[in-house]
Amino acid sequence: MTRGFGMRPPAPVILHSAPLVLPVAAPPLRDGAVVVRGERVLQVGPRPDLLALFPVEEEIRWPGMITPGLVDACRTGPLGPGVTWAADVGEHDRPGGVTYLEVGCASEQAWEERERDALITALREHAGPVGVAAHAADPQVLEDLAVLARTFGFRLMADLRRRSPAVLDEAGVLGPHCHLTRPGLLGPGERKLLRLRGCSVALPGGDASALVEEGNPIAMGGPPLAAARAVRQATRLTRLERVLVEAATLGGARALGRAAGPGRIGTLGPGSRADLAVFDTRGGRHPYAALLDQPPVLGTVIGGALTPAPSGGAERREEAG
Repeated sequence: MTRGFGMRPPAPVILHSAPLVLPVAAPPLRDGAVVVRGERVLQVGPRPDLLALFPVEEEIRWPGMITPGLVDACRTGPLGPGVTWAADVGEHDRPGGVTYLEVGCASEQAWEERERDALITALREHAGPVGVAAHAADPQVLEDLAVLARTFGFRLMADLRRRSPAVLDEAGVLGPHCHLTRPGLLGPGERKLLRLRGCSVALPGGDASALVEEGNPIAMGGPPLAAARAVRQATRLTRLERVLVEAATLGGARALGRAAGPGRIGTLGPGSRADLAVFDTRGGRHPYAALLDQPPVLGTVIGGALTPAPSGGAERREEAG
């Protein structure tokens, strides 16, 4: 086929393979692989099958385990190992993430006179995914933010150290478009309210027994594997590893509204964004438990781009197919 003038050539088909691939939304794969073209995943499956099905131009063979990129649902410091997407309050200079513009307006008058228009302008001008960190002290400002979120379709983040779930719900902030950070001890009624509203809770650590047992959606707030390890140490439940790894990946994606559709994150499958993390989990342990031991990161792929160059024993092979 002849390409038209000025048309870019198609991105190469690259296969990332490893002794173990953990798609999260599907069972672990031994001798698995992820086929990537540009920013998207084409397919995940057994390595021999994918080499036979796709015109692979290059294979990157990793030791260890390939997982979806981790998702930090409330970044407060440097990115943790393996993180490819995060919720940032304020600007960031990374390829993946949602920028939450902070609204800390203390009075309805200041909001009406200048800060409301300034926020709308900032939302319209922001180039990437954007939301609002609803930290306003005035309940009328919170109510207006809730209306704006539903009108313009942006997401909200709320800090439970500043406002209780009941106050946030009265202002209309709670809903599937909102996730909550830094929870303290939530009572049974508060946990039920959050479930009814479809709000995820981003955990930096602490006992998550009630949240897990009652089915509240959770994510990790902070370096995901460190937060998940802290939750496991504080939680009385057993066999928690899979739940926490899912919270560090798919749970974070749900909190940020990025868990479904083309370009989704937190899982690996056809059409998902090509965000991968590779961990040195050699040693034969159960994959979920091995990740909670915070193994070294061998490399990450963000939107199809390898960051940094392969190391830690990764092998590049051209014309693998």
